[in-house]
This record gives sequence, C-alpha cells and structure tokens, in this order.
Amino acid sequence: MGWLLCLCYLAAAVAVAIGSERRQHQVQHGPCRYTFILPEVEQCRPAGDFQVTNSLQRDSPSAPESPHAEPTWQERKLETLESATENNTQWLQKLESYIQENVRSEMERNVIHTQTATMLEIGTNLLSQSAENTRKLTNVETQVLNQTSRLEIQLLEYSLSTNRLEKQLLEQTQEVSRLNDKNSYLEQRFAAMEAKHSKELQAIQQEKQQLLELLDKQNHLVSLLEGELASSTRNSTLLQRQQATLSDTVQQLLAMVTQCNDVSTPVEKEMLKFRDCAEIFKSGVTESGIYSIHLPNSTQKTKVFCDMTTKGGGWTVFQHRYDGSVDFNRGWNDYKLGFGDPSGEHWLGNDVIHLLTTSKDYTLQLHLKDADGQQAYSQYDHFYIDGEDKKYRY
Repeated sequence: MGWLLCLCYLAAAVAVAIGSERRQHQVQHGPCRYTFILPEVEQCRPAGDFQVTNSLQRDSPSAPESPHAEPTWQERKLETLESATENNTQWLQKLESYIQENVRSEMERNVIHTQTATMLEIGTNLLSQSAENTRKLTNVETQVLNQTSRLEIQLLEYSLSTNRLEKQLLEQTQEVSRLNDKNSYLEQRFAAMEAKHSKELQAIQQEKQQLLELLDKQNHLVSLLEGELASSTRNSTLLQRQQATLSDTVQQLLAMVTQCNDVSTPVEKEMLKFRDCAEIFKSGVTESGIYSIHLPNSTQKTKVFCDMTTKGGGWTVFQHRYDGSVDFNRGWNDYKLGFGDPSGEHWLGNDVIHLLTTSKDYTLQLHLKDADGQQAYSQYDHFYIDGEDKKYRY
C-alpha cells in the first residue's frame, strides 16, 4: 500500500513538472522525506513556436512524409517528453528499488533496535551479574589475601621456631660433642688410673708378701721375747722383793723426817696451795694430769685437769669433749656446779670459772680437732664471766 501511494505522488509530481517551470517537489513517507527536481519545459521549446493546446497526442510520432523532412517542434517536444518519461520511469524504478532497500533496512534497524534493546537489557543484567560476581570475587580475594597473610605469618612463626630448634639442636650437638670429648678424656684418664692401680696393686701385693715375711720374722722374735720375758719375770720377782724391802726402809725414813720437821710443816703446806694450773706449771710440774687447786676467796679445794704441753703449758681445762660419753644437754644447776670427770669428758662449773676469772686476768683458748685429724685454734684475751646474779655473762 505504501509503495502504491508513493508511486501516485511521483506521477503527480511528473504531471506538474511537465506544464510548469522547474520546481522542487517533496514526498513524505513515514519518517522519510524525498525531494525531486525536474527540468524546466521552457528550455526545451524554440522561441515563438510554442503553443499551448489541449489536443491529445499520440504515443509515437507519425512517420515522416519524406526521409529528408525536418521534424517539427511538436515532434521534437514529444521525443523530448518520451525521453524524459523513459528517464523518469527508470529513475522511478531505481527510486522504488532504493525505497524497498530503505524499508528493508528500516525493518532491519527496527529488529536490530529491538535486539539491541534486548542485548542492552541482557548486557545490563550481565553487567549487574558481573558487578555482583566482581564484588563476590573481591570478597573472596580479600578472604584469600587475609588467609594468605595469616598463612604467611604462621609460616614466618614456623620458620622462627624452626630456626630456634635448629639453634638448640646445634647447641645440643655441640654439647654432645663436648661431652664426647670429655668422655674420651675421662676414658683415657680411667685407663691411665686403671694401669696405675694395677701397678699399685702389684706393688701392694709385693709389700703384702714382704709384710708376711716380716710378720713371720716378728713372730719368731716374739717367741724369743716371750722366752726372755719368762726369764725376766722370774728375775722381776726377786726385784719386787727387793722393792718391798726398800719401801719399808723409805717409810721408816719418812717417819723419821716427819718427826724431825714438825715445826716447818705448816709453812710448806702454805707454799703447796696453788690457785690454778699456771702456778703449778711455774712450780716445776710439766706433766699433764689432774691436780688440786684452791679457789681465790674460798676454802673450796677443786680438782682440775692441767694441760702442761699446749702452747707453753699451764692451761686450766674447764671443758673437755672428745667421744660423746657424757651428755652435755643439761639444766642450769648442772652447769652451775659442774659435771663429769676431769680425767675424761667434763664441765668444770660456772661458779668455779667465775671465781677463777675474777681473781686475775685470764686468756681463753679453744682447741678443736675433727675425725680426720684437722685442728683449729682460737684465742681470746681478757676472759671472765660474771656471777650467778648476772646470769654468768661474759
């Protein structure tokens, strides 16, 4: 229908163009507008010969009366119109073909527009999905990066732990190496000590053999000495009899001397009273033992043990312990009066020590000795203790 309407417009345009001047004709078809320009008729007629007539013209010119007759103006005009009509027909055919192509192109454009809209919608959806997937991928990538960071941190911690373990292993290896070296050295020393011990054992065995031989000799000598002792015992009986006779004689002499020196006895007894072991030592006694002393400001006579050999002699011993035979875990009264035997373990007594040390200036000496024979000494000058009323302070 559209094509027929377009052809009608074109025919009207052609009819108008024949009887008028050159004009522009426009045809609107849908969204398209077409403009046609036709040639002017006045340019085709000769001057003064053009006449307007309403008579019909045939489609083709009549045959010329003579071959050499010149065509008339009408014939020339008819030929021109036929040529123009043919040209217009060809042009209309081309225009029809062009319009068909344009319509087809327009339809294709509409289809393409629809498809483009659909594709745009699909593309928009795909873009939305792509954006969502991108966001999810970004989240996953962030999680992967975080997990990777944690794994890297853990890997670094494991690496540090591995380094520490390797360092500890190296130190332990070095320590094992040192212990092996020390063990080798100890094994060498043990081997040397074992060889030395073997030599010493052989020497001891030799000495043992020599001692056995010496013991045999000593047993023989003891037998000889026993025989001599038996003979000496017999001689000793005679000597004892002679000693008894001499004792009787000495006693008789002492009785006689006592009777002769009754006047001088009190003086000698006063001279024989010693206040401590130092005075006894100064009197000429040099043998350690138990002696009697008279305490100053007292009529009490006390037995003490005097050490006459240590550091010049003359030491009054007020405590002696060496084998634990006497219990020293005692009360106040025992330490006040003293306990034990001066010949063994004993404590002289705080009262006796107080009377001794307050009479003159004394020096205290401590003598210690352990089970291995190691000895130690300690000495204090100006030693004394107070009485019982002052708790025997020193």
